[in-house]
Amino acid sequence: MLKIGLLLLVAPILVLMGAYFMELGDVRDCLLVQEGHWDYQAGVCRETVQPFVPWIDRHPWLVNGGMLTSVAGVALCMVGLYVKKR
Repeated sequence: MLKIGLLLLVAPILVLMGAYFMELGDVRDCLLVQEGHWDYQAGVCRETVQPFVPWIDRHPWLVNGGMLTSVAGVALCMVGLYVKKR
């Protein structure tokens, strides 16, 4: 139970960071190489100025689901540490 809890605790962090940095790479490419403006809603580079939209507004299920999965992982870790091994 402890191993599953640790997996549930760490995996969402790695998934969120991976998705965030993949998008950050696209944003930096748009701003620095193409000299455009990133459209956060559509995920494309545009010529006109676009408003910033936070990550939580664009991917609420991914963020909230990752947080709930991490909380479940903490709970499983606590149960796994609390219960004596047979």
